[in-house]
Amino acid sequence: MFCGWTGTQHAVDWATAGELLFHESGLPTAERCEEDWDVHIRAVANTTVPLPAELEALFHTVTAAMENLAQDSPTAALKAARTLELIAQRTAHWPAHEARDQDPQSVAADLGLSKDATRSLLACFGGWHSHG
Repeated sequence: MFCGWTGTQHAVDWATAGELLFHESGLPTAERCEEDWDVHIRAVANTTVPLPAELEALFHTVTAAMENLAQDSPTAALKAARTLELIAQRTAHWPAHEARDQDPQSVAADLGLSKDATRSLLACFGGWHSHG
């Protein structure tokens, strides 16, 4: 299995896997890829614009609450996710417009995204076409 985001190659240990189904035998490999991804995300996050600690803590609390809710009521978790989408759309509209007037490379670096992904994000939140 190739973890494309980190360039790390992980292989399923077929000698240990034996007669297990692929999704069972591949689970340890997938977990290593997920760990690689987490390390990568933390490294990228350390290079981006910092968020206030209070907001970071709130995001962690909301994430845990939503993950717990998903165990009890998947539809309630989806409603919570939709509520977050609406909050993001409402609160990011004007910041997207302001960021659009800044240096694209700088905005992309602050967000930890490519220039194309940044352009798409700004268009999504700003309400314009990403190629316009």
